[in-house]
Amino acid sequence: MSEQDDWTTAPDIGQRWRLVLGKYSERRLPPPEQDLLQADAALGFLYDRLYGERGLRGDGSGQPPGGAGQQRSAGLEAGVPRIVDWLDTVNELFPEEVAQELATEAVERFGLTEVLTHPNALDRIEPDLDTLKLVLSLKSGMAPNALDAVRKIVAAVVDELTERLRTELQAVLTGRVDQFKRSRRPVGPVDARTTIERNLGTWDPDRQRLLIEEVTFYRRSAIRYPWEVIICVDQSGSMVGSVIHSAILAGIMAGLPGVTVKLVVFDTTVVDLSGYVDDPVETLMSVQLGGGTDIGRAVTYCEQIVTNPSRTILALVTDFYEGGSVSDLLNAVGRLSESGVTMMGLASLDDGAGPAFDHATAERVAQSGMPVAAMTPKSFAQWAAGVMQ
Repeated sequence: MSEQDDWTTAPDIGQRWRLVLGKYSERRLPPPEQDLLQADAALGFLYDRLYGERGLRGDGSGQPPGGAGQQRSAGLEAGVPRIVDWLDTVNELFPEEVAQELATEAVERFGLTEVLTHPNALDRIEPDLDTLKLVLSLKSGMAPNALDAVRKIVAAVVDELTERLRTELQAVLTGRVDQFKRSRRPVGPVDARTTIERNLGTWDPDRQRLLIEEVTFYRRSAIRYPWEVIICVDQSGSMVGSVIHSAILAGIMAGLPGVTVKLVVFDTTVVDLSGYVDDPVETLMSVQLGGGTDIGRAVTYCEQIVTNPSRTILALVTDFYEGGSVSDLLNAVGRLSESGVTMMGLASLDDGAGPAFDHATAERVAQSGMPVAAMTPKSFAQWAAGVMQ
C-alpha cells in the first residue's frame, strides 16, 4: 500500500495533520479539502509569520522549514489578510475556545502584536495576566479608540487577581500569628501539635483514629494602627508584572482601617498616583511603561511625603538599574533609614520567575539601610504585617 493510499483510508486524520503541519507537509500529505481551505489559510497566516520572522520563505514548496532549498527573504507573502479580517475568519471557522487560543497564540508565540492595537481585535482576546502584560507594554502606541477595549482587559484581569490576592492576604493583613498565644476560638490557624496532645485520650484503637474533641488555634496579634505605606514602583518595561501586582496590593492594603497607602510610579520622572490607590484599573491605565530610570529622584520624592517616619513603610519596587545618580539614591536611602522609616527594596513583587536586577547597586542600597529581596505579594504582606505589630 502506498503512503498516499494509507492517508486515503483515514481522510479525517490526514486532513487534521495537514492543518497542523501546514503547507510544508504537501509532499507527504494530501492537500486540504475544499471545505478546509479557509481554515488552512487562517492557520497558514500564523505559520508564515513565524517562518517569515526566521528569514524563511513561505513559498509552499513543500520543503520543511529550514530544509534544503529554503531561501532567505524579508517580510511575509503578498496578500496576507489584515489582522482583523483574520480574526473574523478564525472566529467564524473554529469553535470559540479554539478561536481564543489562536488569538492568544498569535500574540504570545507568533508575535502578532497588531492584535493588541485594534479595538475589534482586543475584544476577541482572552484576558489573562500574560495578555495584560502585553497590553500594558503596547498601550502607549495604541490608537485612542482602542483604549476602551484595553480597559476591559485590564478590569477583567485585575478583578480576578484582586479576588485571589484578597483571599490570600486577608488573614495576613489583619494580624500576625502569635506562636505563644493560643485559643479555643477559631481566630487563627490550627495549632496541630497542641490539638493532638490535648486529644490523645480519645484515641480509638479499633478504628485507628484520633477522635478530635477539642481544637486549639493560634491567636493573632493585632496590628497597631495608624500606619503609612508608600509603594514606589519602577515603570521600566521589565517590571510590568511587579507594576500590576503593586497596583493590586496597594488597593487591598488601602482598604485596611488605619492604613494610609501612597502609590508612586517613576521612570526619569515621578508621578504620584495616590489618588487612584483604591482603583487598580485606573492606576494601570495611568502607567506608561518604558523609558529611562531615575531611582534616586523617586526615593527623594518619597522622602518628602513621609509624615511619621517611625510608622512608615517604604517599599521600593525596582530592578535597581539606575540611570541617574547612584550617589543620590544611596544618600536618600541613608537619610530615610536614619529618620526611622522601615524600608524594603523589592527586586520583584510578583508570583513569577526570579528577577533580573543590578546586584551591585542592590548591594550598596542594602548597605545604606534598605534590605533587598524578591517577594510574592503574600510574602510582602506577611513582612509588612510583622512590621506593623
